[in-house]
Amino acid sequence: MYGFHTILRVLGVGHIRDTQCGFKLFTRKAAQQIFPSQHLTTWIFDVEILLLAKMLSIPVEEVPIEWHEVAGSKLNVITDSLQMLRDLLILRANHLLGRWKVSQNTVKVVPS
Repeated sequence: MYGFHTILRVLGVGHIRDTQCGFKLFTRKAAQQIFPSQHLTTWIFDVEILLLAKMLSIPVEEVPIEWHEVAGSKLNVITDSLQMLRDLLILRANHLLGRWKVSQNTVKVVPS
């Protein structure tokens, strides 16, 4: 995992110690700004979300919670690690080349 976290620091999300934790919490406004620009649905989706938040200048904070592991992980360390590396390269390349753009538009919420 040391190598993975080094890559994340290079990408700019190294200030978050556990990017792969399944628990994420967003304000409505932040979710409406981040998720329209999301492309990845694989194991690395949360890193993309953190990177998008950074690009949109949305502050991210890591808050400790009480977490209980559930036995029976579906993660295959070898194949899924290679998939995550591939997806990180795809993510970075598409943003650097301008293929994936981050929408700076804020969504207005109209009360019903």
